[in-house]
Amino acid sequence: MSKRHSAKHKLDRRLGENIWGRPKSPVNKREYGPGQHGQRRKGKMSDFGIQLRAKQKLKGYYGDITEKQFKKTYEEASRLKGDTGQNLIGLLEQRLDMIVYRAKFAPTIWSARQIVNHGHVLVDGEKCNIGSRRIKPGQTVSLSSKAQEMALVMEAQALSERDVPEYVAPDGAAKITFNRVPTLDEVPYPVKMEPNLVVEFYSR
Repeated sequence: MSKRHSAKHKLDRRLGENIWGRPKSPVNKREYGPGQHGQRRKGKMSDFGIQLRAKQKLKGYYGDITEKQFKKTYEEASRLKGDTGQNLIGLLEQRLDMIVYRAKFAPTIWSARQIVNHGHVLVDGEKCNIGSRRIKPGQTVSLSSKAQEMALVMEAQALSERDVPEYVAPDGAAKITFNRVPTLDEVPYPVKMEPNLVVEFYSR
């Protein structure tokens, strides 16, 4: 976890934005980039640079998703009916690890992935340890009795920095129902996400 924790803060500084809205983000203290040239005035970014940055920000927000996984999700979104950008957000928000994070069962997306990987999460009452599993509307996600006593989970539920979104309906302290696939404006991103630029990046 320590290695990923460090990488997370590096991503915040590189992008110059507190993309998870965490109070410990280094961007809260230093808004400029890392390194000896971090405080230099930046030149105008090219269209490709803007698109790449939007892709890195969205992909980084969802934790340890690889480039291959992210592109595969984009390709699936492009095959669905409707707006590809909206479809991409919907598919990413249906991931089990993200729903665990949205339900405030974990303080970060990394710890949500860890809780799932260690077998502490149940989908419709059955144990599931695959963070990328896609949850369908109407399905329930709950914590095992052991997980409910974990300090990490209790810490997450006490966090005041974020709320449980409407498309995740709590049923007590350790169970939620995934109501519907959200649209972009329903997802509580701390910073502006631009999936339309991600679509442009992959459509080149």
